Parts: sequence; C-alpha cells; structure tokens
Amino acid sequence: MEYYYKTKGGVCSQSIKVKIEEGIITEVKFEGGCSGNTRGVGSLVCGMRAQDVIIRLRNIKCGFKASSCPDQLSHAIEEALRQSEKSIKTEESQII
Repeated sequence: MEYYYKTKGGVCSQSIKVKIEEGIITEVKFEGGCSGNTRGVGSLVCGMRAQDVIIRLRNIKCGFKASSCPDQLSHAIEEALRQSEKSIKTEESQII
C-alpha cells in the first residue's frame, strides 16, 4: 500500500510518501527537507516493522519546532495503517 501524507508542525519537508507491505516499510520519500537527513531516515527504516518505526520516531522534536521530519514520518505511517485497516473492513463488509 502506498500512502501520501502532508506534513504538519512547521517541519522542513512538505509531504511524505510511504509504502508498506504486510506491515513492513518498503519505501519512504520525503518532499523537501534536509536531503541527507530525510534520505538517511528513509533508508534506515526500510525493512523495519511499521509499528517499530512509529515507536522509535514518535515525539522527536527539531529545535524549537513542534515536530520533526522523523516524527512526521511516524504520523504518516500510523495514518497509512489506519487507512489500510478501514479499507480491509470495508472490503470485508462488502463480501458479507
């Protein structure tokens, strides 16, 4: 599943694309932000369980900002998982 997330909290990146297959992060791409940092974070989390990434990156702050690019990635992943769950429930209800 591929999910696009518009960042919040005044971080440098504007959006994040995340791909999750069977609960594993397979791709992360940030639009904007510090290229080395966002590419590094994306590379590090690929192959990790989505839930583990959420736990590790949640509430990391960037200076005096309310959030950070890694924190926003945790929110993007959480929303993607929530959307996936809704989609599965909708499909199941249509089968019945």
